[in-house]
Amino acid sequence: MKTNKKLGYLLVMVLWIIACKKDVKPGVDPIGEDIELGLVSLSDDFLYWDEITTLTFDLAKGNKELLNHSGDLYLHAGLLLTGSTSEKEWKEVATAWDKNLDSYKLKREADGRYSIAIHPASFFKRTQANDVTHMAFLVRNADGSKVLRNTDGSDMYWSISSKQKPDITFKAPAVQPTFVLLSEKQSYARGEELPIRLHASQSGTLKLSVNGQQVATNQGNELNHKLLLNGTGQQHIEARIEANGQHAVRMLTVFVEGDVEVAELPAGINKNGVTINRDKQEVSFALTAPDKSSAFLLGNFNDFQATQDYAMKRTPDGNIWWITLRNLDFQTNYTYQFLIDGQLKIADPYAKLVLDPNHDGEVASHPHLPSYPQGATAGIVSVLSLNNIAYTWQNTTFNRPDVFDLVIYELHVRDFLDQRNYKTLRDSISYLKRLGVNAVELLPVQEFEGNSSWGYNPSFHFALDKYYGTTNELKAFIDECHQEGIAVILDMVLNHAFGQSPMVRLYQQAGSLTNNPWFNIVPTHPYNVGYDFNHESSFTQQFTKDVIAFWMEEFKVDGFRFDLSKGFTQKNSGTDESDGAVQQWSAYDASRIAIWKNYNHFIRERDKDFYVILEHFAEDREERELASEGLFLWNNLNHVFNEATMGWNDNSDLKRLFADAHGFEKPQFVSYMESHDEERLMYKNLQYGNTQGNYSTKELATALERMKQAAAFLLCAPGPKMIWQFGELGYDISIDENGRTGKKPLKWDYLKDPNRYSLFAHYAKLIGWKRQNAIFRTGAVNHKVDGAVKYYVLKEGGQEVLVIGNVDVVEHDFTIPIALQKSWYDNLAGRTRDWRSTSSITLAAGQYKILSINKLNNKQ
Repeated sequence: MKTNKKLGYLLVMVLWIIACKKDVKPGVDPIGEDIELGLVSLSDDFLYWDEITTLTFDLAKGNKELLNHSGDLYLHAGLLLTGSTSEKEWKEVATAWDKNLDSYKLKREADGRYSIAIHPASFFKRTQANDVTHMAFLVRNADGSKVLRNTDGSDMYWSISSKQKPDITFKAPAVQPTFVLLSEKQSYARGEELPIRLHASQSGTLKLSVNGQQVATNQGNELNHKLLLNGTGQQHIEARIEANGQHAVRMLTVFVEGDVEVAELPAGINKNGVTINRDKQEVSFALTAPDKSSAFLLGNFNDFQATQDYAMKRTPDGNIWWITLRNLDFQTNYTYQFLIDGQLKIADPYAKLVLDPNHDGEVASHPHLPSYPQGATAGIVSVLSLNNIAYTWQNTTFNRPDVFDLVIYELHVRDFLDQRNYKTLRDSISYLKRLGVNAVELLPVQEFEGNSSWGYNPSFHFALDKYYGTTNELKAFIDECHQEGIAVILDMVLNHAFGQSPMVRLYQQAGSLTNNPWFNIVPTHPYNVGYDFNHESSFTQQFTKDVIAFWMEEFKVDGFRFDLSKGFTQKNSGTDESDGAVQQWSAYDASRIAIWKNYNHFIRERDKDFYVILEHFAEDREERELASEGLFLWNNLNHVFNEATMGWNDNSDLKRLFADAHGFEKPQFVSYMESHDEERLMYKNLQYGNTQGNYSTKELATALERMKQAAAFLLCAPGPKMIWQFGELGYDISIDENGRTGKKPLKWDYLKDPNRYSLFAHYAKLIGWKRQNAIFRTGAVNHKVDGAVKYYVLKEGGQEVLVIGNVDVVEHDFTIPIALQKSWYDNLAGRTRDWRSTSSITLAAGQYKILSINKLNNKQ
């Protein structure tokens, strides 16, 4: 017996050596039939837990994000177990995304493909695999910035086979290793013959079925069949092996193109998104997608199956796909997607609500929110709301504050409240009322990628991000703000979108954009993030106007602050952040001005008093022209104010507080010392402040007093102003703590600190003066604000206001100009100061005064 075993072993070795030396070309079956290899191919047809298998990846297939890559690549792998609730729920991940170890580094083959030999039991350090269903994997480059996935962006999966049970696989056609296999070829023509080759791990009865109908069978371990594709839409092919009382099934989906019906979009149907006609009990869906071959509507109303009944029509110009349904229940809500060219599933770019299977687990429950269609589809799905309760507005007669009276409170819900929701935010309106601000500006609330974010990475511009609450909760917050005399401004991000955006995904190949009607293939300016909108495109202009109109009408907001408005350009200044590139980007741009005039005209047609604020920072000539159209510009004074609060005078000139420094007739800009984007003044005061003798701006009490002085100079200057949240309490946590855009600690306990509360009270007093005295709107100004002692004088009618202060860390004598030698009322001290016979005064370090001819009104 031992001799026979040795002979048998030697025979196996000889056969293995012969097989290794045999000239078998990759992709060619030994019997001579060509076999196209897919995105992933195995050295064995089956993946066994306790055997070595070589996985080989073709970078020219799948999402092609690593196409033509020749550097190092790494496997990222995990397991799906019987307890995994979805294909995304990886268990026991064996690799680290941020470590590049040789144990999961791939080998580059001579033909440009990459491979790795893997023994699953050793790789995952797991001896048994009774509960393992699939191995899940991705391939990434060294820094993880590019990742090989399936064509539809999903992870790659391969089922684990057992030697004790039969299994079956598709040798042809080439497949993508999605959770339910997809054909590597994106679509087939109706009437085309599809060669199918099945291979089983054991001999038995093999069966081939299409859409539940058996079309072929064979005994043994192989089945070859040429399938005539007669249907259209998704065709579900089932391979089945029955052997020794056991069976296994594998499913493959292919897409068959049908004839596209061309028809004009009927009157009354929106060019994009959903149109609900309750009188006719009809719902119409429309999608802009030029140059696509087919579009199908998928949803839980058709089990997310692309059948001919749900094929969308195409308009004669080839731009819009549409379909009308008449069989929906208007007492329920649905989920839906579009299937484009047989492979790409996208949510509706105009959806008002979306479900994200990867991030919604962190979101609080929403009323009337349908559950995610687990197992029926993948990716983000749109929600069709047919039975939601409309919000009833309580305040319908809100009179907005004069734009020159605005004191805006910039607020990020996540970092303002522990509960981070609109419902709790309503409880904070009383705080804002005490402070005296008359406008709130919310950081972006449109659906953004992930959950914990500043929101400048939008993917669905019409959908409210669920992380902060529901549509009606935001409306209730806006409604109550209006009731309390507070306007609401939304931060609007229309320079770019991020990769989850359906409009990005529609025209994305190999990680790059091609022929996209909305986006630039290459960004045009240095500070772009995500994918750069082309605002000269008529498609982008229509989309932008649709977004603007929706948020104006649906949420009754009072204004927009447009993020990165200078990016609305097609003048290419390059993508590096050198001074030269930034200057070129900031230079006068006639096309950009025309774009903004167009958008502003669109807004004014709908609401002539709407606040339109641009984060522009272009040269003054361009900003003046935009201001002449009624637009307001962000005016960043963070650096000069911080130099002043720290006691460093050389770079603390405050002249840009005033219209003449911009060449403006009026102060049509929103001036601020802090926004979400700058380092906090108090942090730098405490870290880098100036010191002289016993006087130190690094000491908390002194630093807070310096903030009072800065607030006086800011808020008393004419024109609208902005405060970043908690600036009124001297927030001193660095912007870079927990990462620049990371969550910051709440500091409501500051209110218990007498020195910090004194700063709050000082802000409230200044804001009260600004709002109740017309001189602070557009009063004439004379200023000298470039030295240690800074001052400016406002004049209007018979009133004059003098703001003066010493920003140095030592005392200074101030020679009073003859024009200022008069009797003043000191509004901070509550007494009269007679300077009619006084030629100079001494100002201590950090000392300041707010004087006026007539006492300032301040009805708290």
